[in-house]
Amino acid sequence: MTDTKLKKIAVILGDPTRPDPIKPGNKFDQDDKETVEKLKEALAALEGYQFDYFDKHKDLFYFLKEQRKETYLAFNLCDEGYMNDPKQEGYIPVMLDFLRIPYTGAGKMCMVKCYNKFLVKKMAEKRGIQIPNGVMINEKKDLEKRFIENYPVIVKTNYGDGSLNINQKSVANNFPELEQAVLELCQVSKDPILIEEFLNGDDITFGVIGNPGSFELLPLIKEDYSGLPKKLVPICGREAKWDEKSLYYDIHPVLAELSGQAEKEIVNGSLTLFKALECRDYARFDWRLNSKGIPKLLEINPNPGWCWDGHLARAALFKKISYPEMLNKILNAAEKRLNIH
Repeated sequence: MTDTKLKKIAVILGDPTRPDPIKPGNKFDQDDKETVEKLKEALAALEGYQFDYFDKHKDLFYFLKEQRKETYLAFNLCDEGYMNDPKQEGYIPVMLDFLRIPYTGAGKMCMVKCYNKFLVKKMAEKRGIQIPNGVMINEKKDLEKRFIENYPVIVKTNYGDGSLNINQKSVANNFPELEQAVLELCQVSKDPILIEEFLNGDDITFGVIGNPGSFELLPLIKEDYSGLPKKLVPICGREAKWDEKSLYYDIHPVLAELSGQAEKEIVNGSLTLFKALECRDYARFDWRLNSKGIPKLLEINPNPGWCWDGHLARAALFKKISYPEMLNKILNAAEKRLNIH
């Protein structure tokens, strides 16, 4: 018999039976299965909870509706988006709000805003936070030389997860290379395109767990590009995350060693935006330094990747926070915020 004193947690994941445009081959593979198994092992180590897993999106609403009275909290780990559509990531919070099931992480509006990189940067700029110089265009015919004063620049979609469509060809050193990068991106995406100065300093990630008034700050980490051949652009794109045969695949994060001023700007700017965008329970902020060591915001990830070898978990390990402990801290942050702790 199930111990009725256990808190029933509904863990919501991506749907392994459906295509996923972010993953290699557009589908879940053995690595994804092993990642979920490691998640289940970590959660099983937490006391006081019973975890039930939901990953069939077609029937997700009905399953959650049937069990909502017994559900203490939903652990929303569906960073693939509803039906594995990244643009529908906000649909899960909408569903949970409708069913009146409390849940971890960001609400719909936070997700919608953070998915729009250009919007986030404009919000940051209004708050005195530095961002890369750049413009947004809708298609190749909008590209004009007058837009770009200095090179190199990086070309990427305004929307997107998992560094989709970002590779070494995304960095252009002159206008012909820029035209080619925009053309290739337009062939695979209809989303608006960001053209920004390419920052060649440290590539920084900053993770936080908690909420205003009770933040736990994780160590700042940076991508280690020291093993890359000089001819390759130091960038953590799609190859670094998904292509095991690529020279980029061995890139890994290490502790960042920044000036006190740079660290202060990253931490303060991130916490300011956490509140302004109404992030909840945990978030990850990506920054990059320019040649003068000045940090500029790249993007914000509410409900960032939860996997055992992701940047959030790796940063936590540098603070001697194990994977199960990290997940527990996220749950506790939600319980405290919801006043059900």
